[in-house]
Amino acid sequence: MPFLRERDDVFELFLGTEGVELDETNPENRFHPDWIATVSGLLDDVAAASNKKALVVTATGKFFTNGLDTDWIFGNADKLPSYLDSVHALYSKVLTLPVPTVAAINGHAFGAGAMLVECADYRIMRTERGFWSLPEAQLNMPFTRGMASLLRTKLSDVTATEAMLTSRRYGADDALAAGIVDETVDVAGLLDRARAVASERLPLASANLGVIKAGLRQPLLADLATLTPASLL
Repeated sequence: MPFLRERDDVFELFLGTEGVELDETNPENRFHPDWIATVSGLLDDVAAASNKKALVVTATGKFFTNGLDTDWIFGNADKLPSYLDSVHALYSKVLTLPVPTVAAINGHAFGAGAMLVECADYRIMRTERGFWSLPEAQLNMPFTRGMASLLRTKLSDVTATEAMLTSRRYGADDALAAGIVDETVDVAGLLDRARAVASERLPLASANLGVIKAGLRQPLLADLATLTPASLL
C-alpha cells in the first residue's frame, strides 16, 4: 500500500508498497478503495504536519498508477457511483493541499492516474519510459462531470480534445509539448529534480496557500463535489 517518507523539507508519497517495486496484490497502483483511503489519510498527514513540508508524489517500477481498479468495479458494480465520488474527493484533496505539490511521474499514468497527475501544482515526467494516456474512449467508458472539468481546467482545449477523444498515448516529449507536464528528466534525476522544485516553493506553504488554491479552482471543485448519477453509467 502507499506510504509516506520524510526527506529534509519534503514529504515523498509513494503510490506503491514500501520495500518492493510492485505490490503483488495491486501491481499497477490502481485505485482500490483501500488504496484511495490510504492515500487520502497520508495527504491529511501532510496537511496537518506541524513542520510544513512540500509534497512529491511518485511511485516505483513500471507504473505511476494505472487508474481505476477495474477488477473491483466488475465485482461491485452497484457501488460504482460512490466509488467514483471517492476518486473525485481524492482529486480535490490534492488540488487544495496547503503545501506545494510536485508529481514525479516514474512510469505509466493511465486514466484516473493520468488525471491524478494533473492535480499536482507541477509535473515532471521521466524521459526513457512511460506514457500518459486517457484510454476511456477506447475502453467505452464515460468521463464523469468532475473528470471532464478537471481535464478542461488543467489542459488546453486542443490537448484535452485530442487526449479524451483519441486515447492517444503521450511519451515524455509529446506530453511536454502538449502542456500535460511541465518538464522532463531522465529517471536517475527524477526525484532529485522533483525535490528541488518542491523545496523552492516550500516558503509558500501555509493555510493561505490552500485557500488560494481553493479559490483558483472553485468551479472545478464544485464539479468534483457533484455526486455521480447512476444514469451516467
